[in-house]
Amino acid sequence: MPLWIDGTLYPDTDVPSGVNTLAERVDFLARLCAAWDFGLLPYHETVAEIRRPEWRVAVDACRLLTSPAYHLVRRWHGLPVLPYLGQQLAYIRDDPNLAYI
Repeated sequence: MPLWIDGTLYPDTDVPSGVNTLAERVDFLARLCAAWDFGLLPYHETVAEIRRPEWRVAVDACRLLTSPAYHLVRRWHGLPVLPYLGQQLAYIRDDPNLAYI
């Protein structure tokens, strides 16, 4: 198993020995982004791996429109912006100081 595969992302199944097919990559991205959205940060090696150009097709196919982490990964790959369909907290969205960040 490559070092960049985080075994904790697979609590329901055996950890794969590799992530090579489109389906495997989409599944990995879905698991990674879901964990990241809940505050479980990915390994440095994982981030380096999913930023490689070979992952671009899988990132585009994944379409986790409710995931902030997924939208960041799309940006890393230079993919077109898609609508964010996740929760928008009013106290953040309407904060006038957000323009200065």
